Amino acid sequence: MIPPRAEGNDGRWPAELGSYLTIGIQLALPAVLLFLIGLWLDEKYGTTPWLQLAGLTIGITGGFIKFVRTALSLGKKADGAAKQGRGRES
Repeated sequence: MIPPRAEGNDGRWPAELGSYLTIGIQLALPAVLLFLIGLWLDEKYGTTPWLQLAGLTIGITGGFIKFVRTALSLGKKADGAAKQGRGRES
């Protein structure tokens, strides 16, 4: 069921919703991928568990940075939209 159009809603809600749905993936995917790369390298070079831990640490850090940047960007968009909405009412 398609939600009714609210005033000021120009029909772009699916694209906006997609941004919010992918934010969790942006946090988890780098950590998982770099952990798996570290696991593979550990098996190849016999350095278990050091490259797994390094990959996991780098992945979590990078994913968290991307998560925060995206969250701040989405917050700024929401604030801008709210200010535009208030400006029309006045």
